[in-house]
Amino acid sequence: MWNNPLQTFAVSIMMAAGVSLSACDSSKQNTVEEVASDISGKQSAAPVQGSPAPDGDLDGATVEQGVPVSYDVSAWGKDSVDSLNVDELDKIKSTFGKVLSTDENSLDYTSSPATKYRFMDTDEPYLDLIDSKKYLELGWYYANPTDTDKEKDLSRAHAEKAYKLARQLMGDEGGKVLADILGGQIIKNKSTGNQKIELAKCEFYSCMLILNKSRVKVEESEATAE
Repeated sequence: MWNNPLQTFAVSIMMAAGVSLSACDSSKQNTVEEVASDISGKQSAAPVQGSPAPDGDLDGATVEQGVPVSYDVSAWGKDSVDSLNVDELDKIKSTFGKVLSTDENSLDYTSSPATKYRFMDTDEPYLDLIDSKKYLELGWYYANPTDTDKEKDLSRAHAEKAYKLARQLMGDEGGKVLADILGGQIIKNKSTGNQKIELAKCEFYSCMLILNKSRVKVEESEATAE
């Protein structure tokens, strides 16, 4: 057995160690509480971010809306026009203006050999005629609302020429077809003004009016036979 002085000394050391450990634990607990309190305060102070505006992009920029192109179709139909046959290519080209380039190795709607006549420079909104054995195709640039005023004006001028040519080839019914596709309609396999429209539409920066010439020749042959 330990004698009393040694026992007293040992007890004193143990009590001192216990106090020290208790102080350390208390200090650690206080530190943890302070850190937790600091994080909580920062989270509370952080602003809440709302959802991006529906018309904004990922950078917060406003999406450009633009002004749609308007077509004064009613004014275009006031003047009288001379009727043309789908095979009168020279007269058809004169309606579109001066040919600036000719591609004799082009293809038509069905990828058959054709000749393309271009009436605009390559860096301008296009205006084309494609002529093949079976089809006559009108094609022009369909302006987007966000295009420049110059591009819109050229697109509108192209549409007016196409409108006139449609009336020359199919009468006032042809003008109505142009008005319809400029308004968003798609026309397929429709006989109009003694012509067969294979396809007519305006979408994705492009307008087209494709006439099937073989149908006209068949009808003419039948009429002659009668």
